Amino acid sequence: MTTRKSWQRVDGVLLLDKSPGMTSNSALQAARRLFSAAKGGHTGTLDPLASGLLPLCFGAATKFAVDLLAADKTYEADLLFGVTTDTGDADGSVIERRPVAFGRGELELALVGLRGPIRQVPPMYSALKRDGKPLYELARQGIEVEREARQVTVHELRLLDFSGDRCRLRVACSKGTYIRSLAEDLGRSLACGAHLTALRRVAVGALVVAEAVTLDQLAALAEDGRERWLLPPDTLLQSLPVVSLDDDAAARFAHGNPVGSSAAAPGKCRVYVNGRLLGLGEVDGQGSVQPRRVIGSA
Repeated sequence: MTTRKSWQRVDGVLLLDKSPGMTSNSALQAARRLFSAAKGGHTGTLDPLASGLLPLCFGAATKFAVDLLAADKTYEADLLFGVTTDTGDADGSVIERRPVAFGRGELELALVGLRGPIRQVPPMYSALKRDGKPLYELARQGIEVEREARQVTVHELRLLDFSGDRCRLRVACSKGTYIRSLAEDLGRSLACGAHLTALRRVAVGALVVAEAVTLDQLAALAEDGRERWLLPPDTLLQSLPVVSLDDDAAARFAHGNPVGSSAAAPGKCRVYVNGRLLGLGEVDGQGSVQPRRVIGSA
């Protein structure tokens, strides 16, 4: 009989290529078990239908997960026209069928109207909450409530493939954009309806799925082989400028005190001492670095 390894502190970022059919939380828990990681979190929900990049954070890296939540996302989406479902994707029940009578030119024209800043109504089947209850729970009870349209930005909406009643799109968008809603809006503008049949997230900020690993691949590796897939916690902060402190300033910063840094421009920064990440700081107008999240307090 084998004894299960106890939970341990693991600090790092795992770029997971999530398989379709599982929730983001179940993927996180499976990865935690493989690393015996005591603390873990993900950087934003990926629908069960969807596959692709799901950055996971362990230990100290969980302090910076929120910073990746605000990052732009890139997807490849497959749509079926002429069929509308109650969830906006293939997991839902069909509520309407309509004939498809448009060509590539009309589709390309409809895409133009969905690029740039747009107003989007979040779907009922979403994790957004109303009075503390997720909307998807209300939707499963047959309850629909008013949702306020929110502004999101579609940076890129490109047609990759089109054949008859199906198409594949590449979508680069801001935080909070629902690709299911985008598919429904496109179907509505073409007067035939549409829903999402497959979705793959290929990038989150500067992180790409080409550098990710699946749970099956991890499970097939020995422990030291899995650890090679763990990236350092500052992987999530690579877009931010670096501020390096001496030992005295680092000690003050680690205890939550602002420190001076004449070399830093105003805004968020990643703070180091002797090449070791201390945490996330923010430089104010006077050149002081204010601690925002400090690893030492984990």
